[in-house]
Amino acid sequence: MITIDGSIGEGGGQILRYTLALASVIGKPVRIINIRAKRKNPGLQPQHLTSVKAISMMTNAEVEGAYINSMELIFKPRSLKGGSYVFDVGTAGSVTLVLQTILPILPLLDSETHIEIRGGTDVPMSPPIDYVKYVLLPLLKLFGCEIDINLVRRGHYPKGGGIVKITSRPIGSLKPIDLIERGRIINIGGKSHCVRLPSHVAERQAKAAEEFLINKGIDVPIRIELEYYEPNKDHHLGPGSGIVLYALFEKSIMGGDSLGAKGKPAEVVGREAAEKLYEEIKSGAAVDRYAGDMILPLAVLARGTTRYTVSKLTSHILTAIDVIKIILNINVSVKTYRNNYLLEIPGIQI
Repeated sequence: MITIDGSIGEGGGQILRYTLALASVIGKPVRIINIRAKRKNPGLQPQHLTSVKAISMMTNAEVEGAYINSMELIFKPRSLKGGSYVFDVGTAGSVTLVLQTILPILPLLDSETHIEIRGGTDVPMSPPIDYVKYVLLPLLKLFGCEIDINLVRRGHYPKGGGIVKITSRPIGSLKPIDLIERGRIINIGGKSHCVRLPSHVAERQAKAAEEFLINKGIDVPIRIELEYYEPNKDHHLGPGSGIVLYALFEKSIMGGDSLGAKGKPAEVVGREAAEKLYEEIKSGAAVDRYAGDMILPLAVLARGTTRYTVSKLTSHILTAIDVIKIILNINVSVKTYRNNYLLEIPGIQI
């Protein structure tokens, strides 16, 4: 049995998610100790338990230690199986992080799969659902993934209540990708949303983001979609807002995002997202630092070597590399490339 120390690297839930995903693909039991040891509330929390439940059901796994605040988990996957599933975090815990846990196995399931996940769609410390839709999914399609995401209802902290539906079709194997150069920038798009708030919140977020990018000399079409609701048609459980931006290039796509918060002006929210995106654009890398982490478990499962450049080696990227080394005994090469970093990931060719 492979043992993973959850206190390595960034010491958070990412270690749990990637360990469960990779162990499921290769069908080997794992023991995870010191789960989320570096967090203020260590151990399994509702979001992490939902991730464990989700991947356990989809792999017919035997599990020990799956309870709130547990610091140790034994996970023994048996076989990957598609079908229809519903998972409810029960809090505003992140829907997208639950999805992150099962994402690497979705293309390898034995049938078309329909999944509904309930919880937080736009919450702190996790990718917003629009980032997953507009940035991550296009990158996954380069691997050959056939995954669709439908946002039914948003969920913000603290009430949650978001609903996301995912459809995934099996593809048998993943293709490696080569994204060292991104090509010229084509346009900038995105979505600025608010729920249970006046429509001007979404409008001001979008305007501030667009003005920032124009003032920085970004000379391509900018189209930011607005999402807001009439009071009598707004069925969300609590107020919230946010904006996700993306830059489309000839060969790739990069993103930036920001969430609203009580007392935080809409203009600040919009500018934060634009600043993040501009930093990635200015870097010259082909993949932004957030996607650079999230596509690593897919890259290592592809039939061949994947290469891509990122602007920054985050703690999440470095931790993912450590987990891949321990679980799969594969070394991910990291080299400097111009002012960025080039990752080379040999696939295990599932």
